[in-house]
Parts: sequence; C-alpha cells; structure tokens
Amino acid sequence: MRSSRGGRRCCAAARPARQRRAPAADDRHRPLQAGQRQARPAARRDGLIRQADGGTLFLDEIGDMPLPLQVKLLRALQDREIRPVGASQPVPVDIRLLSATHRDLPARIADGQFREDLYYRLKVVTLTLPPLAERREDIPLLAQHFLLQVAARYGKAVAGFAPDALAYLASARWPGNIRQLANVVEQCCVLAAGPLLTLAQVEKAVAGEARSIPTLAEARREFERGYLERLLRLTGGNVSDAARLADRNRTEFYRLLQKHELNAAAFKDA
Repeated sequence: MRSSRGGRRCCAAARPARQRRAPAADDRHRPLQAGQRQARPAARRDGLIRQADGGTLFLDEIGDMPLPLQVKLLRALQDREIRPVGASQPVPVDIRLLSATHRDLPARIADGQFREDLYYRLKVVTLTLPPLAERREDIPLLAQHFLLQVAARYGKAVAGFAPDALAYLASARWPGNIRQLANVVEQCCVLAAGPLLTLAQVEKAVAGEARSIPTLAEARREFERGYLERLLRLTGGNVSDAARLADRNRTEFYRLLQKHELNAAAFKDA
C-alpha cells in the first residue's frame, strides 16, 4: 500500500538541543516551528514542522528532548497547527512524525523526564531494534555496506575485509552500536594501504581498552539488573517484598523487571 506522502519532503532533526534559557514570549515555538520575524520578515525561515507540512518529520533521539519542547510538540500534534514567531494566527500543518531514541522511555516517564501523554501520542507503531551485539549476523553485511560508502567518499580502492578481520568485527562488543561500527570502518578505510582491511587494522580501530571497559550506561544497566536479580532471589520472587526492599512501589518495580526482561516467577524456587 503506497503512502499518500510518498515522494514528498522528509525533514530530519538530530538530537534535540537543550534549552539554555527560559523562552521569551515571542519565541515560544522557535525550536521546532519558528517561521516569521517581525524585524526582518524578508529573512523568514520556516521551522521544521512547517517545512515538513504534507510530508514526514523525523526526530532523532527524542528521549533527550527537553520537557518545555515536549509540551510544544505535543500541542502541535494534538491541534495540528502551529503559530510561527511573529504571526497573529495559527497555521494548519499536516505531518507524519517518525521518532527514534536509545532511551527507555517508560523509565524516563517514571523519572519525570518524559511526558506520558506525548509518549502515547507517539506510540502508534513501534519498532524495537535490538542492540548490534544481539544481531551479530548483521555485522558483516553492515560493515561491507559502510565500507563501500566510505571508499567511494574518499576515493579509496578498498573492496572488503580479510576473513579474520570480519570475524573479529562480528565478535566485538559494540557498546556504541551501529554508529561505533560505522566509525571503526571509516577509520580502517581511511588508513588502508591495500584492497582488503586486515585484522591488525580492525583491532587497532576498535581499541582493546574500549572493548574491556563498559560504558557508563552499560555499567549502570548491568548493576541494575544484578541488583534486581539479587532482590528477587532474596525474596523468593515475591514482588511486593522486593519492591519494599528497593523502596519502590509495585508499579515502578514491575517496570524495572520489564525493562530488564526479568520474570519474578523464575525466582520462586531459587
């Protein structure tokens, strides 16, 4: 089924910038939908929502969007209109919104960092992409794809990887997921002296220290999962008792279990 928006403009925005000051009355919608300036109307620039009118707007890392900006986005999605800076009347807009994040949004909601109403407004069709380390069969194909892109960009005559280099890529931890893989491939390609990337080049790019030390996010995730498992073992899988020991209510504790894919029933005989 072909979308009616096919072939129309698609606007993309990277990680939302954090507001560093309180917005003034006349720039309430500047981050997403600024469109008019009273002082110099000839220099008017449409904001992202207005640019994407009739097409698609992609917001990357929406989990990091500041709360004041979340309010404005929610209003624009609900009312299907925006008020450009300097305009006296709202302007109707029709967009399809796509968003992505590496954050655990239910956890961000529990922490007061993401609006629950915006979450459910966005959660119409959800695609969950597993970490790269959980789909290692994709790594050779992705690495070759990135290599061909980078080789064409830099004019390098590099055709592929040595078999042991490709095997090494497939076994690495990749805490930075696809972005880290793409960066490693680019480093190797730029410094390549032959048609194939060698194991030594790949090992140097991945860097042994980065492989052995987890990122802060990984360390927190591992600690949190281990802590939950310890509580469940201690309480024999009793969620109420475990939540009380963790100083959390049952709802929050269940969310943590769901986040780490833990089943309390599995600990009843532990």
